[in-house]
Amino acid sequence: MDGFINLLKPPGMTSHDAVNQLRNILSYKKIGHTGTLDPGATGVLPICLGKATRLAEYLTELPKIYRAEITLGVATDTQDCYGKIERVCDCAQLEQNRFVQVLPEFLGEQKQVPPMVSAVRVGGKRLYELAREGIKIDRTPRTINIYDLNVIKFSWELPHPKVIIDVQCSKGTYIRTLCHDIGERLKVGAHMSYLIRTRSGPFKIQDAFIFEEIIDYHQREDSSFIQSMQAGICFLPVIQVDNLQARSIVHGNPVKLFENPYLENQVYRVETEDKVLLAIGKVQTGAGQEVQVLRPIKVLAS
Repeated sequence: MDGFINLLKPPGMTSHDAVNQLRNILSYKKIGHTGTLDPGATGVLPICLGKATRLAEYLTELPKIYRAEITLGVATDTQDCYGKIERVCDCAQLEQNRFVQVLPEFLGEQKQVPPMVSAVRVGGKRLYELAREGIKIDRTPRTINIYDLNVIKFSWELPHPKVIIDVQCSKGTYIRTLCHDIGERLKVGAHMSYLIRTRSGPFKIQDAFIFEEIIDYHQREDSSFIQSMQAGICFLPVIQVDNLQARSIVHGNPVKLFENPYLENQVYRVETEDKVLLAIGKVQTGAGQEVQVLRPIKVLAS
């Protein structure tokens, strides 16, 4: 059972709990996920099965897309709707156009301080564990990148206006912190009142499966809810090898490439001419040599 499941994680469940539930449903142990999604959030959680667990590292680095609701004028200690209210501000004088004006300030590469309720480890403990003990510490800002940020809907007539935004961002971005920081920039405070991940790498929400669907498919012995390993790493460029080269690759041996120059140290998926996935490899050029060499770094076929 090798491949990926595009799971639609429900709110109120940790990513670890989602993996455990799938282990019980499928009676299969070798399962993992490609990046934590907050317990209160819902949306796309790519799940790896079998040999696909060895490919998780390539998926975690990919951009994600979220749809979030910001509630202005109410700041909480967790930066979301589950925390204790720390500050309430009157938003009567805040103009809708002002919200639009500040958004460009949050685009691009920047430093972001992870929230105290995050899973970041400090001194051997996760921040959320320290937060539960009532301990608050200084956190080291981390480099993130917000590629795109768009307003989907305003509900400005409310005493505490709500705005729905779409965010495309890099690994490690905390959307709750983005919402909090926008509120601070507007000087009224804010928190993230809802979050859904609509895309993670190649996995889209319109193609995701809920637990009940997976149970139904599994009971009918229909495995069509499982995507191939190639589908999960479709973003990696491909090198096709002949039968002789394939035998070398599956034994972990490098092969010479005589056609088409490839990017040095680029990660490729290696397939047969019949498009059977063999391995993940890198292209290198030896010192003083003109011929490029394809070296397998993860052999996936036997």
